[in-house]
Amino acid sequence: MNLPNRNSTRAGIQSVEVGFALLAALGEAPGPLMLKDLARAAGMSGAKAHRYLVSFQRLRLVVQDLASTRYDLGPAALKLGLASLERLDAVKLARERAAALVEAMGHTVALAVWGNRGPTIVHWEESPGAVTVNLRLGDVMPLLSSATGRCFAAYAPQEAIAPMVAEELESARKQRRADVPRTQAQVRELLRDVRERRAARVVDTLLPGIVGFCVPVFDADAHMALGVVALGPSGAFDSSWGGAVERPLQAAARQLSADLGFRG
Repeated sequence: MNLPNRNSTRAGIQSVEVGFALLAALGEAPGPLMLKDLARAAGMSGAKAHRYLVSFQRLRLVVQDLASTRYDLGPAALKLGLASLERLDAVKLARERAAALVEAMGHTVALAVWGNRGPTIVHWEESPGAVTVNLRLGDVMPLLSSATGRCFAAYAPQEAIAPMVAEELESARKQRRADVPRTQAQVRELLRDVRERRAARVVDTLLPGIVGFCVPVFDADAHMALGVVALGPSGAFDSSWGGAVERPLQAAARQLSADLGFRG
């Protein structure tokens, strides 16, 4: 038996919900809007929109430029937005959605943040059929041989990670590894590719037989707040770009970024 959604059946004030469409349209617009354009974006008549805008101006949620007559979000809207952003916890928000992402992809999901020693795993959500992976909460990921590390390295200030990169390059040269960069030029090319794809991938690089994707989540200041990681066995894991794993992973990261205030 399917129970109705409590939020959908709970009584509310319809006029508030209708009026909010105007605020949402202003929030999504690249700049101030004329009344006719704002009304069209909110799906209502100009006269109806104007009545709501009069009230919103009194509340300072909306302001109107007298010279151009265009409407824009006001100081009260900004204050509410900033208060909301200050209370957002990126990891908490991502953890709440990790189980659904595991179900959608059928693979283990991890969350990572930049810690004192580098990209650090802070949450682990295993899929029911997960293979054993020798990673634990608190593990710090290498920058060049892990998808997580590559993703963070692509968006970190390069001077901040330079010593770590140099150390890993030296280790790769000594081990004569062909699956990771061995020169600074190769590192720059790799990180450029990560930024272009907005994703990092490794296949049998960090762990034998394991494929990993990592996508970045950005905050309102366009800083990488965390990495969302998908891991799975190479035989049952779609490692293709835009495939069955990367596509939902990217969609989840985009939604998280938007919810954190990122407008890039």
